Amino acid sequence: MSSKDLLDLINQVRAQFGEPQVRLNKFNEKIEDELDGENYTKSVVQNSNNTESVVFELTIDQCILIGMRESKGVRKNVLAILKEKQKPFDITNPAHLLQAIEIQAKQNIALKQELEIQAPKVAFVDKYVAGNGNKTFRQVAKLLGANERKFRDFLKKEKIMYKLNGEWTAYQNHVDAKRFHVKTGISDSGHAFNHALFTPKGIEWIAGELAKFNLRGVA
Repeated sequence: MSSKDLLDLINQVRAQFGEPQVRLNKFNEKIEDELDGENYTKSVVQNSNNTESVVFELTIDQCILIGMRESKGVRKNVLAILKEKQKPFDITNPAHLLQAIEIQAKQNIALKQELEIQAPKVAFVDKYVAGNGNKTFRQVAKLLGANERKFRDFLKKEKIMYKLNGEWTAYQNHVDAKRFHVKTGISDSGHAFNHALFTPKGIEWIAGELAKFNLRGVA
């Protein structure tokens, strides 16, 4: 579970008890203090406003340790939710199936909103490459709330993208299906680029494929 998801969960429960929201930087300090000496993954992600945030990948046990720092009422509710997440996914269980449908519905809503609203971009690939609704790998990973390394592994395992001459490119059948747009060119500074971009059609398709892949992993 990502520390961002855990923070969202804790803040939701805090709101129910009339407690103030926890800021991300303070939450990260709490994580590093609580998990001192333990193994965890720490990465930096790019936010939509061009700022950067630190995100931790945590086990459920680590999430429980951090949640225990909350007040009695908050930690009791957070613990109950985290324990529920430990239960194995059962596709025949109506509650589990409903949860999966709700998660996918939220992803589809976020996807639709993101495709309709194109924010100003300043990064190189956004300036020279992205456009017309096409998005880079990192943008799509962020849009789907996916860990970039795990998302890359998924694309490789499912034979959707592969590395060629140091660049990640899409298999031709997916390009032919208009799920990717391959763009090449040279920037004003003379930098040559060759990028496989996800098209709006490809983003919608990959969201469904990733959801099915994740369900197979927990079934």
